[in-house]
Amino acid sequence: MRETYHEQLQQLVDDLVAMSHFVGIAISRATESLLEADLNLAEQVIAADDELNSIDHQLEERCLDISALQQPVATDLRMVMSALRMSSSLERMGDLAAHVAKQTRLRYPAHAIPDELRDTFAEMGRAASAVAEKTGEVIATRDLELAGEIERHDDTMDRLHRELFSIVLAPTWSHGVEAAIDVTLLSRYYERFADHAVNVTRQVVHVTTGEPYSSSPSQL
Repeated sequence: MRETYHEQLQQLVDDLVAMSHFVGIAISRATESLLEADLNLAEQVIAADDELNSIDHQLEERCLDISALQQPVATDLRMVMSALRMSSSLERMGDLAAHVAKQTRLRYPAHAIPDELRDTFAEMGRAASAVAEKTGEVIATRDLELAGEIERHDDTMDRLHRELFSIVLAPTWSHGVEAAIDVTLLSRYYERFADHAVNVTRQVVHVTTGEPYSSSPSQL
């Protein structure tokens, strides 16, 4: 019976790692669709979000079953409760990738961002992909030093978000209100993607050390 119990706990970890990999692919493809105005790729990202939602729902049910039937305590209890929160954050990261893809679809066949901002959004996309990959590694290994690297990626994303916000508010902005709204929304999606990854890694720290969980501000 205990062997089955530990297998169930490991399955939670495996599912969370799989979700991290899933959202990493999603944000990478969403970024490519954005940069290339690729409608087919955008539609793939949007459609795939339903699969991630299904994984999230199944994991939630598994957590509730473990809580009811196995009555975990101490580290195991923290793992089960934190898995629910981590899954929710990862599901939200998938939603944000889909939002990027939906913006591509909305403006197709035009590009949703001005040409001069392509490099900035490409950098945000790379940072988001790296965050998702490292989030999966942190969940699998509970490497707290790697968790700190994710916080640094989040700082980079925050900086890029502020830079884009300053650009669209500058008197030299020449692309109009609609484009300014598009850029601001898209930048916010990437910034929130990284924030949710930070929340996941802080949950891992809580599971590993027992220290109180501290979330990042202004969750969506």
